[in-house]
Amino acid sequence: MNKLREVIAEQWEYRELLVRMTSRDLLLRYKQTVMGFGWAIFMPLVNTLIFSVIFTRVAVIDVGRPYPVYAFCGLVAWNFFSSALRFSVTSLTSNPSLVTKVYFPREIFPFSAVLVSLVDFAVSALVLAGLMWWYHVVPGWSLLLLPLVVAVLVLFTAATALMLAMGNLFYRDVKYLFEIVIAVWMFATSVVYPIGRVGGRLGAVLALNPMTHLIDAFRAVILDGRVPDHAFAITTGASIVMFLAAWLSFHAAEFDFAENL
Repeated sequence: MNKLREVIAEQWEYRELLVRMTSRDLLLRYKQTVMGFGWAIFMPLVNTLIFSVIFTRVAVIDVGRPYPVYAFCGLVAWNFFSSALRFSVTSLTSNPSLVTKVYFPREIFPFSAVLVSLVDFAVSALVLAGLMWWYHVVPGWSLLLLPLVVAVLVLFTAATALMLAMGNLFYRDVKYLFEIVIAVWMFATSVVYPIGRVGGRLGAVLALNPMTHLIDAFRAVILDGRVPDHAFAITTGASIVMFLAAWLSFHAAEFDFAENL
């Protein structure tokens, strides 16, 4: 417990550096781009259009609400998660001079990647609100629980980001395996279709996917007007434990980072 307090206190001490690093990464991401933050909106919309054609024209599925709203809602949460991890996985190896020559909490790099993606997430959420207005989807009182759902999503994402950044530093194959895993992971999650309808052993395995419960909770409070089910409570507890364990492990290993760059 004392170690955890030290880690949190150190991160708080360097909070201004985290803000500056996040601002730098945000500017670099959209530097010399014409669309800028428009890319945070464009890709989810394109994917929504593609999956809407597939699941409303080719393989029709009933999701209980306008499919474009259902798909875009899932893609907003998923794109935040995948984008944060994609930038986190190389966040240490792409900054060797800073990692090896200047001391500060190295977790600032993956945390910065998560915060930058959170900005994109906020931009996309505005478009989701517009789609809901267009399709006359009215949120209920459960929208008050949205900050809690987002907080758990951020915790789970940050925990995974810490492990990926550390893993890629020690084993450079991680960044290549990540691209394969994240592509498969998306279709094993309730992003564009309800995983709950998959039965048998495969369905039981897919039910263990924490991202499905997080995205289902995201839809529940925004689109369904209800409280997330018990699986979200379990995922919340697991995310907290996972985040603390990943953070402590990352902090314990950071003194070996310079030797592996």
